[in-house]
Amino acid sequence: MRWGIIGWGWVARDHMAPGIAASGGRVSAVVDRSPAARADAAARGIAAFDTVGAMVAAGICDLAYVATPNDAHLEPVRACVAAGVPVLCEKPLAATLADAEAMAGAVGDTLYGTAFDQRHHPAHRALAQAIAGDAIGRAIAVRIVYACWVGPSWTADNWRADPVRAGGGAVIDLALHGLDLTQYLLAEPLVDLSIMLQRRIHDYPVDDGGMLTARTASGVLMQAHVAYNCPEVLPRRRLEVLGERGLLVATDTMGQTPGGTLVRRCGERGTETALPFDADLSPFAAQAAAFMAAARGGRHDFSMERDLMLMRLFDRAYTKARRCR
Repeated sequence: MRWGIIGWGWVARDHMAPGIAASGGRVSAVVDRSPAARADAAARGIAAFDTVGAMVAAGICDLAYVATPNDAHLEPVRACVAAGVPVLCEKPLAATLADAEAMAGAVGDTLYGTAFDQRHHPAHRALAQAIAGDAIGRAIAVRIVYACWVGPSWTADNWRADPVRAGGGAVIDLALHGLDLTQYLLAEPLVDLSIMLQRRIHDYPVDDGGMLTARTASGVLMQAHVAYNCPEVLPRRRLEVLGERGLLVATDTMGQTPGGTLVRRCGERGTETALPFDADLSPFAAQAAAFMAAARGGRHDFSMERDLMLMRLFDRAYTKARRCR
């Protein structure tokens, strides 16, 4: 299937485009306002456009992937769904809840997915199967560390530290992955969420860290630490699911790359058992394959309704946290 990519930044260029190719698709078009980005796409043999309208009118895309800054998601999504082109849009839904609500209103019956690539990581798929298969008994808590180093020199020319374009800082960029992943792993929604923000290390106008606590509908607790202020040589990507009879631990699985480890620790004897998964398959390739299967009419778990409910929950907590900081 032919993909149009809207926003030819490093995530799209270095991760999603290779993922599309690995899953049997083809990037046929790129839209970007930057002449340098369009020139880069053209040099790769990809048709380059400066507007979404021009790309849609060319009729060379079966699917679209939106990877623009967060405040520029709404109009590309509107243009694509108006033309009947299914859209996979980067998280968060938008920089503001108002834009997210408008996107939901525009989508209608057109296939839409938020690019929560972490729910497609093979290790996380195996982890969800282990939970559903009663590997640790009833779940008690989910604990996540998802952190990196994003210094001021890097953010000086990057929209992720712009409060308007990004809608916030480290928390809006990183935390929604963990929130969505928790819902996926436990197969139930989060109903309560609290956030504490931090501007501790970096001198830029958005949060450089945050701690989140949440609860699911059945009472499972969730805790996540996300940060732009963690040196990358330190342990910074860890996912744990505690159950009444054991613990599942995924290490170095959260992120853009394949691999990592997944183990189950027995709650009675303390012994560890490695759980197998495809360590060569990237979450972007798995996500692209899933979206193409959905576009062909297959069963899928993409849901604008679910993602909008999560955005509403997040927005309430994030707004309160910024007022209290």
